[in-house]
Amino acid sequence: MRKNALPLLLFLHIVLYFSPVYSQVKKDTTALSEIIVDASPIKNVLQNTASSIVLISKADINRTDGILLTPVLNKIPGVFMQQGALNTNRISIRGIGARAQYGTNRIKAYFDGIPITSGDGETVIEDIDIASIEKIEIIKGPNSTSFGSGMGGVIHLFSRETPLLQSFGKSNINFGSFGLIQQQLSGGFSDTKSNLISSYSNINLDGPRENSSYNRENFNLFGKQKLGNNGSLSFIGIYTKLNAYIPSSLSEKDFNNNPKKAASTWAAAQGYESYDKYLFGLGYDYQVSNKWSLNSSVFSNYKEAYETRPFDILDENTRSLGIRLNINYKDRLFSFPFEFSFGTEIASEENDYSLYKNLYLSQPGRGSLQGNLFSAIDEERKYSNYFIQMEFWLSKAIHLETGFALNSTAYSFKDVFQPLQNSSIQNYTFGTICSPRIGLSYKVNNGKNIYTSVSKGFSVPTFAEALTPEGKINTNLEPEIGWNYEIGFKGNWLENKLYTEVALFSAQIENLLVARRTAEDQYVGLNAGSSSHPGIEFTVNYNIVKSDSFKITPYFSGAINYFKFKDFIDLNVDYSGNQLTAVPQKQLNYGLDIITKSGIIINTSYRTVGKTPINDANTKYTEAYALLDLKTTYAFKIFKKLNAELTAGVNNALNEKYAASIVPNALGFGAAPPRYYYPGNPINYYGGFSISYLF
Repeated sequence: MRKNALPLLLFLHIVLYFSPVYSQVKKDTTALSEIIVDASPIKNVLQNTASSIVLISKADINRTDGILLTPVLNKIPGVFMQQGALNTNRISIRGIGARAQYGTNRIKAYFDGIPITSGDGETVIEDIDIASIEKIEIIKGPNSTSFGSGMGGVIHLFSRETPLLQSFGKSNINFGSFGLIQQQLSGGFSDTKSNLISSYSNINLDGPRENSSYNRENFNLFGKQKLGNNGSLSFIGIYTKLNAYIPSSLSEKDFNNNPKKAASTWAAAQGYESYDKYLFGLGYDYQVSNKWSLNSSVFSNYKEAYETRPFDILDENTRSLGIRLNINYKDRLFSFPFEFSFGTEIASEENDYSLYKNLYLSQPGRGSLQGNLFSAIDEERKYSNYFIQMEFWLSKAIHLETGFALNSTAYSFKDVFQPLQNSSIQNYTFGTICSPRIGLSYKVNNGKNIYTSVSKGFSVPTFAEALTPEGKINTNLEPEIGWNYEIGFKGNWLENKLYTEVALFSAQIENLLVARRTAEDQYVGLNAGSSSHPGIEFTVNYNIVKSDSFKITPYFSGAINYFKFKDFIDLNVDYSGNQLTAVPQKQLNYGLDIITKSGIIINTSYRTVGKTPINDANTKYTEAYALLDLKTTYAFKIFKKLNAELTAGVNNALNEKYAASIVPNALGFGAAPPRYYYPGNPINYYGGFSISYLF
């Protein structure tokens, strides 16, 4: 298969190189100046923003199998999502967050303006039903003062809405390799005042590896209601139920010889995680006058989790409550058009967890067995972010953005298992951190802008990083601080058929947080130096053929970086000058979309990832790899109001062997070798059928 595909890929590469790319604009957009960025408190068009912002449409999301956002986000220059399993993922942006041991941190995420990032900075985006997402906006780097801690950037998800004056019902089912069954039901209603949509989805997967079966249920409810002429009320409710087994990472020997196996200890313990999670949000928007407007929301999260690991069993409960408010004023200042926004985001989160011994070795073959309690902790996390954002039109061509934020984060820690040894509650705050930003955009001519910006960002340590091995809060730990410098160009060409974007940036990080592993189940955080993150990102998208019958759109995007440790010493070993761990130096994306009037859509995607260092010493690297994905969709009408759709696709069509995720700086304990690798899925297929009725 690989040999037969090479001529096609070579031809595709040549075509794309000279005519290319990735859709940061919607395919049917006629002008860059028409695309509105909705995530920021001050709404603006993409062309005028003085930062690198990616807009991902529903059509872009529909290019994939619809299981996870991994293939969607990995087509974005500078974004890298590693997928160890459906429930084990890590997102980094421009190298920020790449060295996290497990999960995503240093990046903020929101769903309809409601935070889905925990109080200590960890983000779980993989258990959100993709079918409930209408679009995604990604702000790269610390380029938004209004969203607090998240030096890598901010990911905004927006929910689907029912089209105006329509009602519908839809059913969808997909089948695939490794026992995949995905079922979805959705329905919606809309009139001039109300918009309501709800959905249910269920994913079952046997898994490509031992101990990797997966089951997830999602129920979503989104609603908007106009109140009079100037007000509106919105609601978001998401329920997630997950039961997922954990195969964990593999040693180099097992990765090369038997990638289907699970880590031996996780297989023997039949390790898994299970949780019920709720997200609620209630928003109110009011247009006070032509100049003043108000946006507000109150939100709450609740999670009840149980996880069995070879080293212990975790029983955890998390609950949070918060508010977000911003007030906008729009007028003229010294004859310049001017908009001003100020607001706050405040939240409090409580996390209670208990650890039990896992006695799985006492009864081989039965999996995990809960033993005695040996630790119980109560945590409380509080954060507040106060922000001001201002934008001026200094002339018809010059647009100025400026603002700053004040953020405060505090932890409270109480040992309820050994209260006599820790009789008092431990409190710690990282103080107040100021994050300024300034950006300038200049319109060269219609559809073409150059921009530059300077911004300061920060990321506080997670609670796990802030604890010492003795269970005390490390009061010497400081937040990571970084300055980001950026210059870029955005432009349409050839009567808006060709869109190009390029960004050159350099982020300089101080107080670099290092997760040093001290045991199989434990690591501590420390500030070990600084790192430098210069790079270039580019995007090209070309409607090479656009007629009434069909449209052909090739695309090409990529990122090339030179991320290095600038001044980094750990355990008396100097890693200064080494390549930053867990980040490939080069990522390139090629693709071709064909859309026909008859309802046939063909999507092809070819992604290459360069070799990646997996330890700070740069003595071990993953191999470079390339992935080819193909998808075909056929949409047709059965009756006037009854529509159907057939889909079929293949992922990793060349059956490439690769590491889909790694554990940076993994260590071996006892006689066991270090387990760095999560193997990527081999070639796999999927297909499905959906039917919808318009009322």
